[in-house]
Amino acid sequence: MKHLNRTAALGAALALFTALTPALAAGSRGAVGVAFVNKGLVGVGRIPAGQKDKFGETFGSGSGMSIDAAGWTHGADGYTGSLWLLPDRGYNVGGTTDYRPRLNTIAIELAPTAPGAAAAAGQEQSGLKATLADTMLLTDDKNADATGLDPLNGVRAATDEMPVLPEANGKLALDNEAIVRLPDGTMFISDEYGPNIYRFSADGHLLSATQPPAALVPMRHGAPNFASDNPGPGAAEPDPKDPETGRQNNQGLEGMALTPDGKFLIAVLQSAPRQDGGDSPATRQNTRALVYDASDPAHLKLAHEYVVPLPVFTDAKGKTKVAAQSEIVALSEKTFLMLARDSGNGQGLKGDTSLHREIAVVDLSGATDIVGSGFDAADKPVAPKGVLDPSVTPAKLMPFIDINDKGELARFGLHNGAPNDRDNLSEKWEAMSVVSVLDPKLPDDYFLFVANDNDFLTQDGFQVGAPYKAEDGADVDTMFLVYQVTLPGLSGNTLAAK
Repeated sequence: MKHLNRTAALGAALALFTALTPALAAGSRGAVGVAFVNKGLVGVGRIPAGQKDKFGETFGSGSGMSIDAAGWTHGADGYTGSLWLLPDRGYNVGGTTDYRPRLNTIAIELAPTAPGAAAAAGQEQSGLKATLADTMLLTDDKNADATGLDPLNGVRAATDEMPVLPEANGKLALDNEAIVRLPDGTMFISDEYGPNIYRFSADGHLLSATQPPAALVPMRHGAPNFASDNPGPGAAEPDPKDPETGRQNNQGLEGMALTPDGKFLIAVLQSAPRQDGGDSPATRQNTRALVYDASDPAHLKLAHEYVVPLPVFTDAKGKTKVAAQSEIVALSEKTFLMLARDSGNGQGLKGDTSLHREIAVVDLSGATDIVGSGFDAADKPVAPKGVLDPSVTPAKLMPFIDINDKGELARFGLHNGAPNDRDNLSEKWEAMSVVSVLDPKLPDDYFLFVANDNDFLTQDGFQVGAPYKAEDGADVDTMFLVYQVTLPGLSGNTLAAK
């Protein structure tokens, strides 16, 4: 099925978009709302699994992405520009390592296929050319190296400038997941361990850190403990294995984005905190969206907080599972795109068929704002055992893009499921960013870039001074999928052409 007419219609509550777009599309059942249109895939590109960065280490992992909108241009041969691609904590199949956190700059050339059209034979996956241009290390506030090692019992004491921070072997421990690049070159980066929001200088030096409400801070034995149960070489597991409250292991601030007007920063926990049903794959549905006032980037202020219900699906064994969110793109203070997916299936893994990879539109306009309430404390769950408190109205979700759509994937020589080869989508799709199509006739049209976290899986790996080969012969490229979408109301703001 072609996506040309697929829309996600939101209700009249989307007041911001209503004001910006007087001629609104009619939604389903006659409701009046804004039509978000997915016109389908228009480009695919790859960076080889064995690519090395400028430090001679294996490149990989699209955990976060930010396109340079100011440098995006449209010429006779297509589009050119660059994006920043954020890797996480390095190759860690056998436990975490002393991988130095970094940020990659990628040069891109896009020659999009028209929506719904067939790509040229033999060129199905070359419409997007992505080339590694540079790599920059991220350092702490003293310009010392940071690390990807699990902070098993490491806590850096709070100072006047910084909250308590995760630490391993005396280094700031980072498991980076999302990036927002500001016009002055500084950037916000969110992580799993804290889960914190860090602000870095344009050259990668830590400037400040923002800790979330106590309900999200991982606690063991009554104290902050940022371990994720991925010990490094020779290290013991944390005690207890899982936090008693706060973000669960490896489920931190996975998604983060700045609103188009630059006023608010939205960060979303990957799934529910432990006390809110996060101790079970079937009950971790009610996650949190934090909306920060970003008018002073050096001092973020939590302005709003909402419960976001994650999508639920049934696995092959008939068990209920929750699709964890992996990235967001902010459309306004009250709306954002959210990518949620299953786990354990895809190229390089034994499971071959994903059951859920979908981008939804999230509407916060009718949700209960719980900022500053008792639910911000770890001892008052908002959804004990996964059951949402009746006083709280959650956000609304509207399906938008099915990444697993067989027809769309087939147009570009890709598939979901067997055969489990290089054209089967890999497990983790975790990065998104949008940029204008720069067409005056289509002022509300954008390219939505989606990239995978390939977990550094290659047969020609080298990191932290040693070569490695991924298990079971896995060789997973970093991949980009590019969709053309209509997002009414964004033209005229910072996402539009400069």
